[in-house]
Amino acid sequence: MKIRTMLVVAGVLTMGYAVGGALADPDLEAGGVLLFLAGVLVGHDVVWMLAVLAGGAVITRLVPQRHRPAARVAAISATALTFVAFPLVLGIGRTADNPSALPLPYGRNLAAVLLVIVAATLLTCLWRTRRGQGRKDSEMPGEGSP
Repeated sequence: MKIRTMLVVAGVLTMGYAVGGALADPDLEAGGVLLFLAGVLVGHDVVWMLAVLAGGAVITRLVPQRHRPAARVAAISATALTFVAFPLVLGIGRTADNPSALPLPYGRNLAAVLLVIVAATLLTCLWRTRRGQGRKDSEMPGEGSP
C-alpha cells in the first residue's frame, strides 16, 4: 500500500474518531456539533477552495510563468493570515472595562506582516528574473531538448 493511501486512511480514521467522540460527549449538543461540522465543511470546501481556484486562475492569466509559484504562495499565505487576524483587527472580544484584552494595534501589525509577504515575494521574483537572465534560452529548465 502506498504511503499516500495510508495517510488518507489514517486521516479518515482520525476524523471519524473525533466526530464519534464529539457526538458521544454528553456535554455537547449533538445538533450543534453537526451544524458546526457542516459549517466548517461548507466554509472550507465551498468558500475557501473556490477562492483559491479563482485566485489561481487570475494569477495564471496575469503573472509570468516563472513567478507563478511565488505569487500563489504569497496569495494563499496573505489570505489565510488575513482571515485569521480579521476578528482581532475588528476588535471582536475587546471590552471597554478590560484594556488588557486585545491591547495591540492589530490592523497596523497585519499590514506590516502583509508588507513583509509582498516584499519577500517581490525579492523572490527579482531573484528568479536575474537568475534567468544569465542563462541562454536553450538552458532554461523545461525547454529545449533534455
